[in-house]
Amino acid sequence: MHGVSDAGDGVGGERYTRQIRLPELGSAGQARLGTARVAVIGAGGLGAPILTYLAAAGIGRITVFDPDVVELTNLHRQVLFTAADVGRPKALVAAERLAALNPEVAVRPVTSAVTPQNALEQLGGHDLVLDGSDNFPTRYLVSDACEILDLPLVWGSILAFSGQVSVFWGEGGRGVTYRDVHPVPPRPGEVPSCAEAGVLGMLCGTIGATMAMEAVKVLTGIGEPLLGRLALYDALRARWDELPLARDPQRAPVTAIEDLEATCGLPGPGVAEAGTGRFGEPGAGESGGSRAVPEVTAAELPALMADGVRVVDLRESTELGVGRIAGAEHLPLGRLLDEAGADLDGAVLYCASGRRSASAVRFLAARGITARSLSGGFAGLGGSEVPVEPAEPGEQAEQPSR
Repeated sequence: MHGVSDAGDGVGGERYTRQIRLPELGSAGQARLGTARVAVIGAGGLGAPILTYLAAAGIGRITVFDPDVVELTNLHRQVLFTAADVGRPKALVAAERLAALNPEVAVRPVTSAVTPQNALEQLGGHDLVLDGSDNFPTRYLVSDACEILDLPLVWGSILAFSGQVSVFWGEGGRGVTYRDVHPVPPRPGEVPSCAEAGVLGMLCGTIGATMAMEAVKVLTGIGEPLLGRLALYDALRARWDELPLARDPQRAPVTAIEDLEATCGLPGPGVAEAGTGRFGEPGAGESGGSRAVPEVTAAELPALMADGVRVVDLRESTELGVGRIAGAEHLPLGRLLDEAGADLDGAVLYCASGRRSASAVRFLAARGITARSLSGGFAGLGGSEVPVEPAEPGEQAEQPSR
């Protein structure tokens, strides 16, 4: 039990006193954490806060998988490491830091990659998995292995100023997994990595800490985990949005591990991070199956507007100060998700960069409503003939809808 029997019992009890005092957790919840076996995929930007908070919380056994070594460019966001660690294996360094933080936690570092050949063996025996990986083959691999092993999977993704978190659990063919959200992997070279698109370290902390919180909720049975829900974080707006998720009734349960390294490939240059399912990861890309998200370019939009096509601005009121497309209707994303109707059929949706509008198009498509996303969003209108006008004062002062 790792010394967690009572709030005042020994070093372990004193260490966790502040969280044991939470009535939702208590000594019973702390005991569950102390006997939990958790696997963390990746000790990088997301893995660093995940590992730190889980070890501090008293997770009994943690296995950390990461085949990479520390690089200088990691240090602005991977806060487990220092300049002296450059060139050393991340998993080993992470294990050392966690042991120093909480000697009661048993940490097993694995410096080799999780592969289609070893995934079931490596992840089997754990109670929960957290995926902080940064490439699509690993995400599909981990999700498939967890579905076969019937393990809950806490998943997160970051890119630029956007992040996403959800909890996937196959539950014997009843629950939502990564493949329900992204049925088809992106093509090689279609999606940029954080190295290409950029990322701020603070975003890693926000999403990683949220993932750790979801893990604690699942392990202890407290609160409402993000099962069947996708949490979307926009750091520039300091706002969380949420999209409902459902299992694809046509998808057969995963029964074998597929090697996607050749057909999917690692992230590379291309459009913003692709979503290959009903809701995109940060960025625009393909929708369910092999269908691309319907898009309109800035060059095509003026002719559509002349034909009377409805144009809808999904940005929040606080974003309108930079201007808006002349004649566009303002319908923030939160309201669209609440009020989506057939009147949006055929509309062109836009946001700041095209990410939110692509997600909205997928959301509507799942409800039989066909809309199109403006490629590149409002930021991509420079040099185009799309008419832009200042936002009306009343609209700029309007409070966000949710």
